[in-house]
Amino acid sequence: MHPYRTHTCGQARKELIGSEIRLSGWVHRKRDHGHLLFIDLRDHYGVTQVVIQPESAFFDVATHLKPESVITVTGKVVARTAETANAKLPTGDIELVAEAFEIQSTSETLPFLVADPNPVDESIRLQYRFLDLRRDELHANIILRSRIISSIRRRMTELEFNEFQTPILTASSPEGARDFIVPSRLHPGKFYALPQAPQMFKQLLMVSGFDRYFQIAACFRDEDARADRSPGEFYQLDIEMSYATQDDVFAVLEGLLVPLFEEFAETPKPKFSKLKSGQGISTDPEAAREMAKSMNGPSVLVRDGYDESRWEVTQGPFPRIPYLEALLKYGTDKPDLRFGLEFQDATKFIAAMSLPPFQEAIKEGGIGRIVAVPNAADKSRKFFQDLEDFMKRQGAPGLGYVSYKDGEAKGPLLKFMSPEQQAELKAMPGVDLKNGVVFFVVGAKGDVQPWQHALRVRLANDLELIKPGVFKFCWIVDFPMFEKDPDSGKVGFSHNPFSMPQGGMEALLHKDPLEILAYQYDIVCNGIELSSGAVRNHRPEIMYKAFEIAGYGPEVVEAKFGGMLRAFKFGAPPHAGIAPGVDRIVMLLANQPSIREVITFPMNAQACDLLMNAPNEVTAQQLEDVHIAVKLPKGFEKK
Repeated sequence: MHPYRTHTCGQARKELIGSEIRLSGWVHRKRDHGHLLFIDLRDHYGVTQVVIQPESAFFDVATHLKPESVITVTGKVVARTAETANAKLPTGDIELVAEAFEIQSTSETLPFLVADPNPVDESIRLQYRFLDLRRDELHANIILRSRIISSIRRRMTELEFNEFQTPILTASSPEGARDFIVPSRLHPGKFYALPQAPQMFKQLLMVSGFDRYFQIAACFRDEDARADRSPGEFYQLDIEMSYATQDDVFAVLEGLLVPLFEEFAETPKPKFSKLKSGQGISTDPEAAREMAKSMNGPSVLVRDGYDESRWEVTQGPFPRIPYLEALLKYGTDKPDLRFGLEFQDATKFIAAMSLPPFQEAIKEGGIGRIVAVPNAADKSRKFFQDLEDFMKRQGAPGLGYVSYKDGEAKGPLLKFMSPEQQAELKAMPGVDLKNGVVFFVVGAKGDVQPWQHALRVRLANDLELIKPGVFKFCWIVDFPMFEKDPDSGKVGFSHNPFSMPQGGMEALLHKDPLEILAYQYDIVCNGIELSSGAVRNHRPEIMYKAFEIAGYGPEVVEAKFGGMLRAFKFGAPPHAGIAPGVDRIVMLLANQPSIREVITFPMNAQACDLLMNAPNEVTAQQLEDVHIAVKLPKGFEKK
């Protein structure tokens, strides 16, 4: 017999009744009934109930054993009675009567009980992540992640993509976020950078003739944390294709994501309820804070069972929404399409109203948007007051509205409209004259769009418009190639400097730079951006011109991107790519409110690893080896 186990704790079934088996695992729970001791023994595969009888030589030792100690038990499998069977466990029809008992290791007093499903403060969970990972839900999330990545690899190989690895130590390049830099010992005063993405390397692979590449790539960016972004590092499905158009990339990704999401849509998904503070506590404090931003006051998420129903997945081809249209209708280029609430431009209409603040905002170059919301006119006065308070917290001056109940119009804005305007408003698309409300958002362009987005999400939550069990995908396309810096007035790249401008060199030479669109695209699911991608600029002369418009001379381009530029001068195929975030895909499929719930050893929101105590100080010798002196900012004290 194997010294540790003949079976796992998830394998024992009725077929083994009468057999002698050996199990090893953690003490999950103990129940001392005086005349019998019951231990739920847990390993990676499941839980089996162990029975220890009082006459056993090891009864007293087992009774005093702390939870999460590791033991090996040998005994006979017996059937449970109908009254004691546990239908919730695959092993619930049997139990193991212990005949031999061995302690492999003992546990100290736990900072939290692994068997207790109640939420634990996140800082404690991260400090003891090895314990946290033993808990059922998080353990299942990580296994789901492994299965998803395996499925992605299999599907990409079936699509005739080859997996290659690209360097981790590379050169620093301006890709929009701060680099993590690594000092060189052999080259004093010079630094490597950890890759923000394998962007240039994957393009070089196309130039090298490999045609179709993918990689589950580690990427490193010195960015702040969000609910859907882990600070420091993340993983993406990096893809590049030669002789590919934008449509080719869309076809590949739709052909990957639809069956991938459908494959895991059968997995039972945890459900969450949104509750006001005092009624529940969050499984993730950061997620609760994020949710509170889009709701009235502090809110929390609590576990509320599992949803066994099949999830609905958008079938290809996914909707394609031009960037400017997305900003108009949703106030964001990451729209959640699980609900409607599309805004309309009402700048001219609002400018004609007799409300001075509105008139002044439009006169100063501002914009006005309206959204027609059905089934909201019968809401309480508190509902509308809470909405206005919420919008003020977003920075808006307030929230105007007109409501319709059985054709009769009411609301604080009516008195500022002429009879003709009131009739015009009634005739606007989507206005529900039976039980609808039209909300107005007015202000500077840079303010109105985030206000639109915040109001839309808030209304969807308050009115319970988000249909559960749905994945809604879309493409955001036609991003502007360039944008003007509001402070300096200089023209710069708006998205990705390596993208091909629509119209090529002709557009760069003859069009207003701010009117040039790029072959750039984002894929969005349920309001979360999974990836950006682009058709690449593979022509050196077009690249030089594009960077010239953005204020970079040829010497800068050659210094920063010399390796790729040199390769393009020796014959480069047209190519395109994209890189969906693996962590975000898993977060969606696991129905988790925070990306940290699907990562084995994440950092906290302050970019600290509480388990390994990183970042930490290094020795003077280590600094001397890489020719580095530490200069702390003023007022900073070592802790």
